[in-house]
Amino acid sequence: MQFFRDTATVFAREFTPALREPMVILFNMAQPVLFLFLFGPLLAGTSGFEAAPWQWFVPGILVMMCLFGPTMAGYNLLVELGTGSMERMLVTPLNRSAMLVGRTLREFALLLVQAVLLIALSVPLGFQLHPAGVVAGLALLLVFGVGLGSLSFVLAIAAHPGGELFYAITQLLLFPLLLLSGVLLPMDFGPAWLQVIAQFNPVSHIADAERALFSGQLADPSVPYGIIAAGIIAAAGLWLGTRAMKRGI
Repeated sequence: MQFFRDTATVFAREFTPALREPMVILFNMAQPVLFLFLFGPLLAGTSGFEAAPWQWFVPGILVMMCLFGPTMAGYNLLVELGTGSMERMLVTPLNRSAMLVGRTLREFALLLVQAVLLIALSVPLGFQLHPAGVVAGLALLLVFGVGLGSLSFVLAIAAHPGGELFYAITQLLLFPLLLLSGVLLPMDFGPAWLQVIAQFNPVSHIADAERALFSGQLADPSVPYGIIAAGIIAAAGLWLGTRAMKRGI
């Protein structure tokens, strides 16, 4: 019970300032709209996407947003480390894992708003809504996001006080993970050696699982692989993040 109570406390602390800045929320909501109307139609005329381009595009964009949002969550921690507010939190009896999860849930809450808007706008364009699959897909993104956010906080702590290491590593990893996941373009279009490398990318398995879930194929073979990949990332992130928090900054 204490873990959930502490998680809610940290989430409220992190999310309340966002509510006081409505322009930030509006900007975050505008992102999926831009992706939908600027990039989505490009798939309609692409070979292999005539049947259901939106079933492929919508979950892929959500994976991309989940990849970027929680990964960059460490930036806020860097700011707090510089002002000393994080040290004040560490002397409280708050559960260290709850600090990580509560912070990451802020990013997921914004992603959830984006997801609802993106799906609502996609349905008139031809996206077929499968409620059970959508809920399962969002739950999978939550697990994935918690792991990414926790790893981002670990990197932010390691990069303190300068922060250069945080930006260098995130920029070095984000784009290869994105491009080798098949989120923007199917890996089937790439050479065989690139497809082999993509098999070692956990984001690729998560993207495949998301597309299967959003299409209502809950028993698809790609779903267990996506769950395993997200679970490993979440477990590693929480373990490393909790360890870093307990050791102090």
